[in-house]
Amino acid sequence: MKTLFLGDLSPTEVTNPLFEAGDMTRLFSDSISLFPGNDACMVNLECALTDRTSPIDKIGPALKATPKVGAVLAELGIRYCGLSNNHFFDYGEPGAADTLRVLDEAGIQYTGFGSSYADSRRNLLIHSGGETLCVIAVCEHEYSYAIADRMGCRPFDPYDTISDIRAARQSADRVVVMYHGGKEYCPYPSPRLRKLCHAMAENGADMVLCQHSHCIGCYEKVHDCHILYGQGNFHFVKPRFSVPEMWNQSLAVRYDTTTHAISFIPLVNTETGIALAAGTEKETIQTGFETRCRALASDVWERGWHDFCEENRQRYIGAMQQAFAETDGGVPGKMFGHYIDCEAHFDVLKELCPTAHAAKKTY
Repeated sequence: MKTLFLGDLSPTEVTNPLFEAGDMTRLFSDSISLFPGNDACMVNLECALTDRTSPIDKIGPALKATPKVGAVLAELGIRYCGLSNNHFFDYGEPGAADTLRVLDEAGIQYTGFGSSYADSRRNLLIHSGGETLCVIAVCEHEYSYAIADRMGCRPFDPYDTISDIRAARQSADRVVVMYHGGKEYCPYPSPRLRKLCHAMAENGADMVLCQHSHCIGCYEKVHDCHILYGQGNFHFVKPRFSVPEMWNQSLAVRYDTTTHAISFIPLVNTETGIALAAGTEKETIQTGFETRCRALASDVWERGWHDFCEENRQRYIGAMQQAFAETDGGVPGKMFGHYIDCEAHFDVLKELCPTAHAAKKTY
């Protein structure tokens, strides 16, 4: 089975009008060539497809896009969507219902969302050429996740997710995990995330794709499992001056379930969409990626993670200082609660606030 996996998709103020108009050329240019000939194409849909105007209570932006996105994805050749991420539920139950209806009408199957935590744990099974591919889409705990008595996205659980992978291994030829987590803008995994991905590999995953970080990370193969720590945005186009350059680069992942071969295709943002990386830009992306991959064989990646945390020290320490201070609205600071709820943010806090018992490293 020939598959194509793509990173985060969220139309913006730049591209939403083009999705509304169905302008495939400006949105995708020569990247359209990636889609013919695949047995399955899958993307992470990181927004609601709705016209609703009342977002949920959260810190950070609420993302939505025109319902016309469903038809555009179908025309492109995308037949599968992962919905487990921190923005799919931004417009609550009404927005989620709108989005599921749009995907159903476009003939796009989805996974990673349910009416409760138990319901969200349904896997996606793709059958082609006598093979069965199981996709497990999970996200870290950041606003949108399902709980026992409330709908939402399928959250990662250190026990249940491993159990789900082991069960899937018994009935599927290949198991792919889409893990929406890791720290934004950090090209290296935290020690926890790397250990977790190794555990998923050891328990039956054939490929683990970490998304959410908005940048290309690094890759390794462990227990014969392909692990990509950071795929980058697929289609999340903002004006170049408003975002760091890493935001504008991503990898499309080709995966052959029969041969277990993997390849990475660099993509870049244009003024109106995305394109295949070429020339010097492609070479720069590939060289940086290969350098970070080699870093996983030494402690360079740990230094990279530590330096990233130190660069963001004031943001996290400030959140702790304001944890129980009342804001102008008379509400205690919410940021600290958010940081201890979400695994990626908590990873940063642990790096910045080691105990005396923890091994102290100097870089």
